[in-house]
Amino acid sequence: MIDAPPLGRVFTIPRRPLLGDCAPSGRVRLDAIARWLQDVAFCDVEDAGVERAAVWVLRRTRIRVVRFPHFAERCEVRTFCSGIGRMWAERRTTVVPAGGGEPLVESLALWVHLDPARRLPSPLTEAELAVYAGSAGSHRVLARLRHPRPEHVEAERRWRFHRTDADLADHVNNAAYWEPLEDELLGGELTEVDAEIEFRVPAQPGSVCILQSGSRRWITDPDGDEIYASIFLINARTTPGSN
Repeated sequence: MIDAPPLGRVFTIPRRPLLGDCAPSGRVRLDAIARWLQDVAFCDVEDAGVERAAVWVLRRTRIRVVRFPHFAERCEVRTFCSGIGRMWAERRTTVVPAGGGEPLVESLALWVHLDPARRLPSPLTEAELAVYAGSAGSHRVLARLRHPRPEHVEAERRWRFHRTDADLADHVNNAAYWEPLEDELLGGELTEVDAEIEFRVPAQPGSVCILQSGSRRWITDPDGDEIYASIFLINARTTPGSN
């Protein structure tokens, strides 16, 4: 997790976990945090005036929660470009209490840059580089997949993405992929979590299979042949009790 740059653009929006964002315990859910990360990314490019330069597709997101924001807690979501590659870029996002304080949530995301007409990977434009190269500095990033394919499966279960999970691109929104992990971890009071999702092939609404081996999970088609996304659960801390 790269620290905020001394120079370059850092963009901030206010956010509060409200009724649709929170688990029964009052903490914000992981899928809601993922939506905050998407929102601030779009608001950033829109505020910079480069929202029409490209379509950005998420390849990988890591979310590390030190302390979950709770219902109605006022927060700030801060983001900056932390690295640039040939046809992709890295974005660091931090959630902090409004008015300052230690980070509550840290995130690192890799986005692929698509030409808005052809929907194929394309180099960043000069206008985008003028906005984001300053904060990225000399940090170069790659877009290759890092998560392994499943070899030994210890458990599997079914999950269903609904039509309401589909977004403007008419496939399951990236934030919805956090829902199976959120559902799995609801057995106790989740206090900390560190997890990474890598996106491979866009899923459509319908039944999927969740394969598990140790700290890794894979979201696949019902037959387990096509991998839509993979999850690496780095750490999760819970206290006894029900959410």
